[in-house]
Amino acid sequence: MKIFKTSILSLALFASTITFAQETEVATEEAAPTFSVSGSVDTYFRSAEFAPNTSFAGIPGFALGMANIVLSYEGEKHGFVADLVYGPRGTEAVFNSVGSSNIVNQLYAYYNVSDSFTLTLGNFNTFLGYEVISPVANFNYSTSYMFSYGPFSHTGIKADFALSDDVSLMVAVLNQTDYTEGNIDSDGVMFEKYMYGVQLGLYGQYINLLAGEDYTQIDFTGGLDITDSFFLGVNATSTDLGGDAGFSGIALYPQVALSESFSVGLRGEIFSETDGGVGALYSGSLDGSTEDADNTSITITGSYTSGNFILKPEFRIDTASANIYSKNATDFSDNLASFVVAAIYSF
Repeated sequence: MKIFKTSILSLALFASTITFAQETEVATEEAAPTFSVSGSVDTYFRSAEFAPNTSFAGIPGFALGMANIVLSYEGEKHGFVADLVYGPRGTEAVFNSVGSSNIVNQLYAYYNVSDSFTLTLGNFNTFLGYEVISPVANFNYSTSYMFSYGPFSHTGIKADFALSDDVSLMVAVLNQTDYTEGNIDSDGVMFEKYMYGVQLGLYGQYINLLAGEDYTQIDFTGGLDITDSFFLGVNATSTDLGGDAGFSGIALYPQVALSESFSVGLRGEIFSETDGGVGALYSGSLDGSTEDADNTSITITGSYTSGNFILKPEFRIDTASANIYSKNATDFSDNLASFVVAAIYSF
């Protein structure tokens, strides 16, 4: 009987050891870091020889966007992202970079100090605005004036705090806007001052501030699901560039899903530039005038999705307060209509 009891006890201990080992193995597998490769390619056709003075999609005829490859390594406590871009769209996105850095869209490492506190160091895309560099994440293929003349990326350190399930706070210390390799100007001289960023997230709506010497931008970005098939996005921004120069704008992004594979979206943007601002708009005869200028643009985009493939036909009309749009080499107008169709594949 004693031998029988000992055998039962030994068998129970053996079984519990196997179970514990299996549970430990499962837990280890769940916590193991993951390496992933993702990205996209995009290409398009533009019908008009001349395009609005906004970023991307401005080359006439059949044209290339970019190849985007994102390498990421995500662990429980830390990880990194290396986001590489090749092609005309990528070149525009990293316009202030030189040498081998001119293919780096983002390059950063992060550390999860706790479940609600993350530190990130490196180069990352801007936290301001509704639109982004990747064509996969934008509904419209062409971009707004607010996106085109706001910052694209920042290099610095940021701290993200999840204050609750619905409230977040980000604070950052950054290089001068779009100087990605270091805080050094085009002449190789170090900037003595840095910029500061703050973002407050409230129930999916974001209030953003970017401030530095001769630069202050306040931005609101948000959106609401009006129904299961109707989404309304919004972006408003105001930028002071020192003196009387600056720009401001507001855009609405209504989007309707007509089926599981096809949606239609509109971007209506009003954009104003004072004292020449960033050169987005010009008054008079394109002579470099620094007068005030205004623009209204309406963009209608269809989006057909089949698996990872997206086809986007798009029609856009821009109307300005002066004859700033080229009709041909010698003729200018206060309005411009253009058609673009883009093919995007994400992986």
